[in-house]
Amino acid sequence: MSKDQIPTPHINAKYGDFADTVLLPGDPLRAKLVAETFLEDAKQVTGVRGALGFTGLYKGERVSVMGTGMGMPSIGIYSYELYNFYDVKNLVRIGSAGSISDRVHVMDIVLGQGACTNSSFVNTFKLPGTFAPIADWDLLETTAKTAKEIGINTVVGNILSSDVFYGDDPSDSDRWRKMGVLCIEMEAAALYMNAARCGKKALTILTISDEIYTGKALSAEDRQNSFKDMMRLALESAIRF
Repeated sequence: MSKDQIPTPHINAKYGDFADTVLLPGDPLRAKLVAETFLEDAKQVTGVRGALGFTGLYKGERVSVMGTGMGMPSIGIYSYELYNFYDVKNLVRIGSAGSISDRVHVMDIVLGQGACTNSSFVNTFKLPGTFAPIADWDLLETTAKTAKEIGINTVVGNILSSDVFYGDDPSDSDRWRKMGVLCIEMEAAALYMNAARCGKKALTILTISDEIYTGKALSAEDRQNSFKDMMRLALESAIRF
């Protein structure tokens, strides 16, 4: 793909406006929070459809952050354009998830080693079998080590990327839980598939915002503003990639 094809229909940044590593919260206001709280000399580089994107310095290293919206079609568009048109190397989703495992609770941080899915997104690749969406090992290993160095506890494992938020069958979660899946979110599988197809790297870092079986949950405001440990872990890892 050519940089002559930018700006794209969804990103109006110039070529070179993004750092090699871009953090991807679903909520554009979380992207703004990361930029204002953690980055020096942060500048907004895109804002089409409210998907705010910023680039600045974290401890002297360039890092970008951009909101992607909700769901696999949305992150599928933004990750494709960042990889293919802006030549971004690493995309790290920083999002929230609902726990379905006794191993993880509200405010715990999960590193998505693999992303199961009920989505048909994979069908677009016309593969002759089942594809297993997984994180890039280098990004995962670096982030796990960084978490230990800076004193942040994480749980590494399998997550579920679901196309459905309000489902008709409440027993669906029971089946994924039996398979050891830690939590449910809505984007990682598509990100991992695009990374694989584009020959790039991806990772998902999640903060547990609610527990599906106990009913314990954070408020919408807390989801937007209280995930500082996840943000710091993502940034500390980004400058080590």
